[in-house]
Amino acid sequence: MSEAFIPVVAVADIPDNGKFAGQVNGWHVLICKVDGGYVAVNDRCTHAASALAGGRIRRGTIMCPLHGARFDLATGNCMGGIYKALRMFPSRTRNGLIEVAVPETVPGMEDLPVSIG
Repeated sequence: MSEAFIPVVAVADIPDNGKFAGQVNGWHVLICKVDGGYVAVNDRCTHAASALAGGRIRRGTIMCPLHGARFDLATGNCMGGIYKALRMFPSRTRNGLIEVAVPETVPGMEDLPVSIG
């Protein structure tokens, strides 16, 4: 993966334990603010492929709004090890913006969230 960082959202726009969902070069990216830092993950639960953006952040984890699986935002690992880890993207802050590096390849079907409802 090329480490080309792309500005996504202003630091001021994400409150503590908050999140921002957007697209970066076709990838569905969820940026979460946890413990004063920022984490970027693929906005897709590895179990049922639902978007994680509607989930709650608590104690450094995000919960899938569809079925309740929890994922550690520091590692991407599923709590309890039941499901595959989340795909994580490198992120950084620069000039008041959160920047994310995503793969140069187009995301495949296994990388995209499904819409329900």
